[in-house]
Amino acid sequence: MYDVLDSRSVLEVLRPVQDPELRKSLVELNMIRNVNIDGGKVSFTLVLTTPACPLREFIVEDCEKAVKKLPGVTEVKVEVTAETPQQKNVPDRNGVPGIKNILAVSSGKGGVGKSTVAVNVAVALAQTGAKVGLLDADIYGPNDPTMLGLGDAQITVRSTDKGEVLEPAFNHGVKLVSMGFLIDKDQPVIWRGPMLNGVIRQFLYQVEWGELDYLIVDMPPGTGDAQLTLTQAVPMAGAVIVTTPQTVALLDARKGLRMFQQMNVPVLGIVENMSYFIPPDMPDKQYDIFGSGGGEKTATELGVPLLGCVPLEISTRVGGDNGVPIVVAEPDSAAAKALKAIALTIAGKVSVAALTA
Repeated sequence: MYDVLDSRSVLEVLRPVQDPELRKSLVELNMIRNVNIDGGKVSFTLVLTTPACPLREFIVEDCEKAVKKLPGVTEVKVEVTAETPQQKNVPDRNGVPGIKNILAVSSGKGGVGKSTVAVNVAVALAQTGAKVGLLDADIYGPNDPTMLGLGDAQITVRSTDKGEVLEPAFNHGVKLVSMGFLIDKDQPVIWRGPMLNGVIRQFLYQVEWGELDYLIVDMPPGTGDAQLTLTQAVPMAGAVIVTTPQTVALLDARKGLRMFQQMNVPVLGIVENMSYFIPPDMPDKQYDIFGSGGGEKTATELGVPLLGCVPLEISTRVGGDNGVPIVVAEPDSAAAKALKAIALTIAGKVSVAALTA
C-alpha cells in the first residue's frame, strides 16, 4: 500500500483495472489521464474507446473502488470521455477522410426490417454522444429519409476547388445522404450496375461528412452490385446481418453473411428482427409469428455472434412512418431497449477489433 497520495500512487492502484473487452490495463492503454490531487479529493479522466461503451458504469465503478483504497482519499471524481479508434487500413482500399469506422447493415432478402435496424442503431449511437452518419445505399428503395423524419428535406450541392460536394441532411443526431433526396417521390430508379456503383462512390467520397465516429451504410437486400462496390471501395470495420426467425429469411441471410466473409469483411454478428410480436393491449404476452430460435441457431452454425433479438411492436412501425425512430419515440419499449443494446454491442466489437492485432 502506498503511503503518499499522489498521481503516481493513483496510477499504480489503477494499473490492475482492465478494460473488460480489451482485457488490458486501463493505464497501459493510456485510458487514465489528467490525474489531479486536491487534499483528499482525487480526480482524473477516463478515456473510453467509444462513447457507446456498453460497460461504462462497470469501468467507472472499478476505478472508484481502486482509488478509494488509497489512504487519505475522501472523494473520487471520474470524468468520462471517449476517443473512438480508427479502423485498420486495408490494402488497395481508400478510406473516407474524417470517417473512423464504416459499418454495413445488410440482409439476404427484403422485408426483414433492415432499414429499421440501421436507422435505430445509428440514432442510438448518436444518443451516446458519438458522431454518426447514415448512407442510404438502398438506391432502388430509399426509405431512410422517411424513417429519420427527413422526407421533405432539401439538400444542397456546393462547388469547391475539389469539385461538387453534397451536404447531408441532419436529424436525431444523424447525418443522412440518400437517393431519396435526389429524385421525386414516385420516380423509379431504373439503373444498371455501373450507374449504381457510381452514385454509391459519390455518396462515399463527394459528401461533406465531416468528422464521424461511425458511418452506417444501409445496404439494399441481396448480394449484388452495391455490396460489391462498397466492399471493394473502402475498408470496412464490419457488417451486421439482419434477418427474421423465418426459415426463408435465414437461408438468404446465410448467403449474405458468406458474401461479406468472402470479401474479407468482418461479420460482427446477426440481428434477429421481428423475433416475436408483443400485442399493445397485452404487453405481457408474446407470439412467435415468424418462428423462434432461428437467429441463434444460424449464428451458432456459422460461428458468429447473435447481436440481439428485436421484438415486433406496432410502435416500431409507427415511429418509422412518422420519422421518429422508436429509440427516440419510446425509449423504454422492449424494441428500443433491444436496439440500444445492439448498438452498444456493435460499438464495443468495432473498438476491440481496431485496438487488437
